[in-house]
Amino acid sequence: MRRTVFALLAATALVAGCQQPAETAEPAAAAEAPAPAPEMPADAPPQEEVDPALAMTPAGAPVSCLNDIGAEAAQRLVDRCIAVSPATHPPCNVANPCEMIQGEIDRSCEMYAPGEAKPAECAA
Repeated sequence: MRRTVFALLAATALVAGCQQPAETAEPAAAAEAPAPAPEMPADAPPQEEVDPALAMTPAGAPVSCLNDIGAEAAQRLVDRCIAVSPATHPPCNVANPCEMIQGEIDRSCEMYAPGEAKPAECAA
């Protein structure tokens, strides 16, 4: 009888130890409190202040050909690209960077053999 009581008591203690703890009100109060402003450690090297306008534009972001050289010049480049490109979906669009459009023109014109007649747009 004594062994049974001790076995039941031990089993109850094990099961009680496996249960999740009761939730307290402290985490909710901590979540509502505003976070302190981040501070640099005292031993950190000095940091340069960055202009917020510069921080918003990613470095090296491609600029559309339209914004780069203007509407008329960009459209002329696109027209040349369309005229020489054999691709089914060429990057001949004023929204693409001028380098990409010119690269498609160069790639397309290089496909011709040395003796073949190239379109006039390849010479422009």
